[in-house]
Amino acid sequence: MSRPSLRWALVGASDIAATELLPALRAVGDTAVVVRSGDLRHGRAWAPRHGVPQVVTELAAAVERDDVDAVYVSSVNPQHCEHVLAAAAAGKHVLAEKPLALSLADAEEMVSACRRAGVVMATNHHLPASPVHRTLKRIVAEGLIGQPRAVRMQHATQLPERLAGWRLSDPVGGGVILDITVHDAAAIAAILGGHAREVTAVALNQDNPEGSPVDAVMTAATWDAGVLVQTHDAFNNRHAPNGLQVLGTDGALFAYDCNGGRPEGTVELFRGGVREQVDVGPRDDLYATTVRAFGDAVAGEGQVIVTGEDGAAAVAVALAVTESVETGRLTPVRYTA
Repeated sequence: MSRPSLRWALVGASDIAATELLPALRAVGDTAVVVRSGDLRHGRAWAPRHGVPQVVTELAAAVERDDVDAVYVSSVNPQHCEHVLAAAAAGKHVLAEKPLALSLADAEEMVSACRRAGVVMATNHHLPASPVHRTLKRIVAEGLIGQPRAVRMQHATQLPERLAGWRLSDPVGGGVILDITVHDAAAIAAILGGHAREVTAVALNQDNPEGSPVDAVMTAATWDAGVLVQTHDAFNNRHAPNGLQVLGTDGALFAYDCNGGRPEGTVELFRGGVREQVDVGPRDDLYATTVRAFGDAVAGEGQVIVTGEDGAAAVAVALAVTESVETGRLTPVRYTA
């Protein structure tokens, strides 16, 4: 059965919608029929530049259209909840940007609203769609490294100037924890399964002015089944490559250059003193993979890559990290979804 094409409303005339989501949905045969922007002047410049035929400022004018099947929410972080709830109320399937919400109560409300409306909901965490990350997940599930004991994720990167904006200035929705650590949580959960249980974290403003959202954080967490997890996230590393390691009772996996938005990176498997390069398969675009799986789920032919519940769980980790930074204490990860 061929995958039906979806007609999308874009809620947010954002950089990620322009650079990642629009090319991805077009690659799988979908179309964007309208973009909603709270700034009409910005929207009128953005829409023709990116080939979207109509721009509106009213949310209902985008999500309640008869020619819209699905809504992509990439508005600023504090608005995600309102916009997802409106899409669900209109009976539209929803792909929402991360962080899914800024509170667990909001995340739970969003997931519940989509469930009640009978619409497909997914969170746009791109790393679980990476060919490298999917390979790590497969090898762990096959038991080739035995029982996982530890994960180390190096996700410190250099924030491009065009993306700085609210990430460095918004005290509510900005900062490296809500931008990158939340990605780590979704990626690690996809590989290991289960949930983080407790976390401790330290953070600094290494380049960002004092009083702004933090731009560098390190965390240590306990995960289900007795796994220890470490992460390092930052906006100010322009030199060292990123990577991810999974250490098990019978082997280990080392992945390199695998935490960005491109389908790149390598995987090595270590067992019994032997180092083996692993084939990660086709280098499919991460966002096209996400959109394709979303469409399959809408058609009843598959599952989304990252569910709404998964997105809520990642928010729970980010909030626990924030609390630990503020209190200096080991903090439980609280789940509501």
